[in-house]
Amino acid sequence: MSNKRTILFVEDELNLAEIVRESLESRGFAVTHCATASAGLEAYYAQRPEIILLDVMLPDADGFAWARQVRATDMETPILFLTAKSLPQDVVTGFESGGNDYLKKPFSMEELVVRIKALISKNRTVITPDADTTTPVGIGQQYVFLYHQALLQHHGQTISLTAREAELLKLFLLNRNQVMDRKSILLHIWGNDDFFTGRSLDVFITRLRKYLSQDPAVKIMNIRGVGYKLVS
Repeated sequence: MSNKRTILFVEDELNLAEIVRESLESRGFAVTHCATASAGLEAYYAQRPEIILLDVMLPDADGFAWARQVRATDMETPILFLTAKSLPQDVVTGFESGGNDYLKKPFSMEELVVRIKALISKNRTVITPDADTTTPVGIGQQYVFLYHQALLQHHGQTISLTAREAELLKLFLLNRNQVMDRKSILLHIWGNDDFFTGRSLDVFITRLRKYLSQDPAVKIMNIRGVGYKLVS
């Protein structure tokens, strides 16, 4: 098994991407390069890299918006923006979008490597959806969720959840009162975002709403054109 540190590199300038990829690989990193935001998001969910190098100006999406999608389900993986944008507001937007560092183009490989090593060496203890959840979690005023047993309790009554229902509810609770992007949910739970998994998500959302319907303090809201938010 390889012990190389894994990097996801999302950059549409192919000449620059090839130079950076080869240089990083010569230094012992394992690099996956994607030229579009959509390909990068799929690679992120498939590979779970140790760090993300992200261009801000991508052909199919804004890099800041891409980072927010990742941060909807992952507050841990470091994101390093690589961009020609250098106005103070751009830097602020980068950090507000969930970026950990910001490197202006053109940059030296030496500086990039130093920043990568600094980010992946930090000890992060932020809870992510992959963290163990063995402690009962309260939902609203009336429900208790036991993820490890896939059980939802309400006034002494117990509702048995399927494994996928439990995973989806856990994801909502880890992002309680935050808007979650629909595509990010699909890729995290199902591994793809095609039409059929999208319909499955709709069914699962309906089920969770039914299970939680006895407490008016709990709502799974539709955020039009974006996704969902669990209010509790």
